[in-house]
Amino acid sequence: MKSQFRQVALIGKYQAVSSGITGASTRQVLERIAHFLMDQGCEVVVEADTAANMGLTDYPTLDVAGIGGACDVCVVVGGDGTMLGIGRQLAQYGVPLIGINQGRLGFITDIPLDNFQATLQPMLAGIYEEDHRSLMQARVMRGGHCVFSALAMNDVVLNRGATAGMVELRVEVDGHFVANQRADGLIIATPTGSTAYSLSAGGPLMHPSIPGWVLVPIAPHTLSNRPIVLANVSEVAIELVAGRDASANFDMQSLASLMHGDRIVVTRSQYQVRFLHPKGWSYFDTLRQKLHWNEGVA
Repeated sequence: MKSQFRQVALIGKYQAVSSGITGASTRQVLERIAHFLMDQGCEVVVEADTAANMGLTDYPTLDVAGIGGACDVCVVVGGDGTMLGIGRQLAQYGVPLIGINQGRLGFITDIPLDNFQATLQPMLAGIYEEDHRSLMQARVMRGGHCVFSALAMNDVVLNRGATAGMVELRVEVDGHFVANQRADGLIIATPTGSTAYSLSAGGPLMHPSIPGWVLVPIAPHTLSNRPIVLANVSEVAIELVAGRDASANFDMQSLASLMHGDRIVVTRSQYQVRFLHPKGWSYFDTLRQKLHWNEGVA
């Protein structure tokens, strides 16, 4: 089968290499995948940081913007964190992503590294399922001015300081006051992020096709403060009323220290991430496998 994708970008999880963990083996994996893609008739380019950190000198390279403008598809090798990072960057360009799982859990990098060829070949020939995931646009407002802005695919999290007590947060939805909450923090999660921190804090699983978010308190002082599902066309604003050393983070990567009176305003981004999955892919199959449902059932 001939590939329907001419120009294919290859991105690897190179961050582990700097700490001396997986350098040679990760480079070998990327070489194998690159050779396979070329055997399918694809022109392979390697993302510039991946190439520099992995010592991949035999392939043309492009930065993320170059990939967005020139490539037909991007093959991401790593875990969900790698996919989240590149997904946020490539969303504005509409380039679809295929994830090969070199991490642990892999909710969105769903192709096993073992025997990736059998799964990837028909996908390159156009036999796949397409899945769109919405992003959140989050801004930290201070005195009416935006002091920090970031995209998030999983979640926006407000946390208390490591040595401090609870924070008090004022929550508004579309300008309407919802409640003042005292808790260790608060999570606003997308359906993609509903299997991440939100799940461990007691939030529900949300199917990716649901156009919503879930608002999940972290260890709330009042036990009646329960998770609530909101439409993702809403604007959610959270004001830090009280609490020391509080911070906001976006997909656990971008951090902002907060001051009393700061407002975190979250709206739906105009961009979506495009994932390609093997034909027959099912979200429920992923849940069953990754969450170990039905284990021990005869």
